Amino acid sequence: MSEVSMVVNGRQVGGVVEDRTLLVHYLREHVGLTGTHVGCDTSQCGACVVHVDGKAVKSCTMLAAQASGSNIVTIEGLANGAELHPVQAAFKEHHGLQCGFCTPGMIMAATDMIARHPDGLDEATVRAELEGNICRCTGYHNIVKAILAASAAMSAGGRKAA
Repeated sequence: MSEVSMVVNGRQVGGVVEDRTLLVHYLREHVGLTGTHVGCDTSQCGACVVHVDGKAVKSCTMLAAQASGSNIVTIEGLANGAELHPVQAAFKEHHGLQCGFCTPGMIMAATDMIARHPDGLDEATVRAELEGNICRCTGYHNIVKAILAASAAMSAGGRKAA
């Protein structure tokens, strides 16, 4: 058993977990944040992407104990109350989702991508960087449109990606 302590979406959380507890399961089962989805458990799909200390991480590849002491942001932590994060708003506006299962991971990957490219993105970069996120419904066209729109809005407006 391991004792873990971390900040999740600005709130201190902690407890005792089995050593083999993955961060994705800790967030869902112990913290109650079910927006981070369990897709493949093999790091192939990206449905479980969260930010760990400011970087996008597939939470099915990290033990909760490894994340102890870290600052975690999940999909639930992006919005500012009722105000959607610019990437969330762009996904809504450009219909960058269909079934919605991959959407939290896509949005978290996109916010990281935009943060790493603050001067803007192009379609080729977005498509290349989404390689680790699988969507079985949309064909990616509207996801790419949403990310490009959010990137342009955030570059013009100066809002940080999170």
